[in-house]
Amino acid sequence: MDINVTFWSESAAFPVLSALTFVPLAAMAAAALSRSTTIALRFGFAGTALNLLLSIYLLTLYDAGRAGVQLAEQAHLFGLSYSVGIDGMNVLFIPMTTVLTLLTLIYCIINRHIIDRQFIAYLLGYETVLIGAFSALNAMQFWLWSLMELLPVSLLTMHAGTGHKRSWVVASLLQYWGCGLLMTLAGFLLLGFGLIDSEHPLTFDWLTIKQNNAYLHDEILIFILLFYGFAIRMPLFPFHGWLPALAEQGTVASVAIFLVGLKLGIYAVIRFILPIIPGVAEEWSDFVVTLGLISIFYGALLALMQINIRRLLAFAVISHTGMLVIGMFCFNEQGLEGTILLSLAYGLATAGMLFSVGLIYERTRTAFIPRLGGLFDTNATIALLFLIAALSTMVMPGTPGFDAAHLLIEGTIQERGWLVAVAILSGNVLAAAFLLWTFQRMFMTSTKRSVQPYRSIHHPVMKERVITITICALLIGTGFDTTPILNFIDDEAVVISQAYPMHNEQHRTVEAAAEPIEKAAMPILKSK
Repeated sequence: MDINVTFWSESAAFPVLSALTFVPLAAMAAAALSRSTTIALRFGFAGTALNLLLSIYLLTLYDAGRAGVQLAEQAHLFGLSYSVGIDGMNVLFIPMTTVLTLLTLIYCIINRHIIDRQFIAYLLGYETVLIGAFSALNAMQFWLWSLMELLPVSLLTMHAGTGHKRSWVVASLLQYWGCGLLMTLAGFLLLGFGLIDSEHPLTFDWLTIKQNNAYLHDEILIFILLFYGFAIRMPLFPFHGWLPALAEQGTVASVAIFLVGLKLGIYAVIRFILPIIPGVAEEWSDFVVTLGLISIFYGALLALMQINIRRLLAFAVISHTGMLVIGMFCFNEQGLEGTILLSLAYGLATAGMLFSVGLIYERTRTAFIPRLGGLFDTNATIALLFLIAALSTMVMPGTPGFDAAHLLIEGTIQERGWLVAVAILSGNVLAAAFLLWTFQRMFMTSTKRSVQPYRSIHHPVMKERVITITICALLIGTGFDTTPILNFIDDEAVVISQAYPMHNEQHRTVEAAAEPIEKAAMPILKSK
């Protein structure tokens, strides 16, 4: 199947995607080499603000009415290839990365004790890695970015984490991610070498592999390696063990932008599994949906049992991942659109809750829910941020999660029936239960602590309001009308859903059955 490719020179004044990757990289180098934290912070803000403007420029250049890859860049040197581009699957993840990076820097100013030159450099390096991975259209290029992601995550955790077991957490992270990266590497190698013959030389270019996927060999093995590798990254049950520990021991600032990185696993499945090996994906879909259902209820039930707010939010992410995986493996337009939109909504909303939790931690020096309480009167801005973000996570009307969940449920009913849809909704009810209960215990009920440390310390409320207004405006502003966002996703979701033979055969059967009825009704309609 031919793919429409538009290069950057046809619509942009410069290679925008390379610029989006280079700007934070240059800012990272400048921050690391600067003589003081103040100068490093200026470089950090300049780099993140410029990247935010570039991501907005990227959205204005993107033609939502044209399916295919846009703003593509390709280069070949010494047998190595560089290929980047955007389509409906990744165009919205890049702006979300730039927004959360800038908000993370603002959060770091509020909590001055966690910020220095190294922290700023690590954070900018993480932004570079995420944008590079989301825009990569070469399998090995994507894998190298995923490998490099280990570096900023580990350094941020060791450098600014709040727990006493940071070394153990980093070791566990390396173990989990290392296994996932090895499996992903093996899967990508099978993809590249599977096309070797007289007409198809060795290549890891996504466009070439997708256009010639009929020549692939060992597709089942490729699926197993790639899916399990990406499942660790999402994370999906039972590959989730590293996330609660990282959320508890790491710094809130790094975890907030790390939430965007979590969506990299979801995006990787949509990019490298669904369009390339659709037949095997359909064959294994029942198994994947089962894992998704287990993940929904396992994460929700474990979240209800937590007394540490960070671990609670980590298990909430695991529960939400199950819903996203089911949406992906519905193989229809509604399921894919709902999955991508819900990924964006969950990422932004969970980041908002983590920011609020981090700000509360700075006031109380605790993340244990039973030690909190009565915080609404003195921390109304933070409470509002947590509440709006929680409501978006619970897919309440007026938030982007509502339309996204509606699409996902519609796709699930169409492909899986009512039973799976009811299970997803039941999991969402559990999510509402533990989030509202947590809000009540943190902000509404009276505190059980006779002494509240750091209560008299002045905090920069204005900067807190910047974070709150930005996240709430994005959630509520996009929630009332998600049509502009869905326009970015729609055409590419249709293209991917058309790649599934069994799914398309079912639709052809329905259309064939409906055709005689339409022909019989046509004379009546004409007479009217």
